[in-house]
Amino acid sequence: MSNSFGNVFKITTFGESHGPAIGVVIDGCPPGLRVNPEDIAKELARRRPGQSRITTQRRERDAVEILSGMHEGKTLGSPIALLIRNEDTKSGDYNNLKNTFRPSHADFTYEAKYGRRDPRGGGRASARETVSRVAAGVFAKKLLAQEKIEILAYVRQIYHVIADILPETVTSSQVESNIVRCPDTSAAKKMIETIEDMSLLGDSVGGIIECIIRNVPAGLGSPVFDKLEARLAQAMLSIPATRGFEVGEGFNAALFTGNEHNDAFVATKGKIRTKTNHSGGIQGGISNGMPILFRVAFKPTATILKEQDTVDSKGKKMKLQVVGRHDPCVLPRAVPIVEAMAALVLADEWLRQKTLL
Repeated sequence: MSNSFGNVFKITTFGESHGPAIGVVIDGCPPGLRVNPEDIAKELARRRPGQSRITTQRRERDAVEILSGMHEGKTLGSPIALLIRNEDTKSGDYNNLKNTFRPSHADFTYEAKYGRRDPRGGGRASARETVSRVAAGVFAKKLLAQEKIEILAYVRQIYHVIADILPETVTSSQVESNIVRCPDTSAAKKMIETIEDMSLLGDSVGGIIECIIRNVPAGLGSPVFDKLEARLAQAMLSIPATRGFEVGEGFNAALFTGNEHNDAFVATKGKIRTKTNHSGGIQGGISNGMPILFRVAFKPTATILKEQDTVDSKGKKMKLQVVGRHDPCVLPRAVPIVEAMAALVLADEWLRQKTLL
């Protein structure tokens, strides 16, 4: 069950990083939704490796094969199966890792759980798996677009470089205007320099992606255990390399008084809204009609070119020198993944609300 996500709008992903293909089955997508192959290709291009000088140089076309669930460009209401073949694998780069545990990777924990693992590129633990999520997210985004719900993520911080961004006014064209996907052009330049410097040193850096969801109606989500922010947190923390999630003021809320943090209600043109949005658009686990705003922290890429200490499967100490093609920073390619997972949560909640499940 850990390979499936969602209740009504549900996805199941499959495949390993260096296997024949990666794929996803989408169940519960309503019929009549028009999705063009070009729509999927556009989103996958944003996640695709080799797209710029600051990403891994693995070359994948990420061409999607639609196997079922669509006819004449529209969804049928039956399960949608999507397949993306792996084409530029270099499994030989991992021959020396069969019995070696890479620091901060899932090698040891997968072997501890299953008694075996696929050492080629991390297998199922690889971020390569997320291509399935982005493909599925296209269908969720199309569904939400019918309700004018817009999801936009961007890089807010890389290492010590913090961007100056006003979430309420940021646009997609601003995000896509540079290879690091940061709408603050001045900060973006410094971020790119930081990533390139770390890459030359054989090291890596992490950062923070922020996401704003606009035009969300009040009433989405559930109380107690299935709160909207809890579902978003699960979705975001399921993305490889994530280490933190916060909504609204997040951890910064601890520095407020109740009077400062409370969002006062106002009535505008017959709609109830709040004067401020410290809550990030969610109260009591349910959307309140304000923009949903959250942030996701990503750790530095675990694969670095520096020599590291580790042990083999028998506990013998050894030195590890990794070779291959790896991202010195995952954030530029993670932006569409964050958007896709947010779309999957919101699409599921929208359908749940319509059926009151």
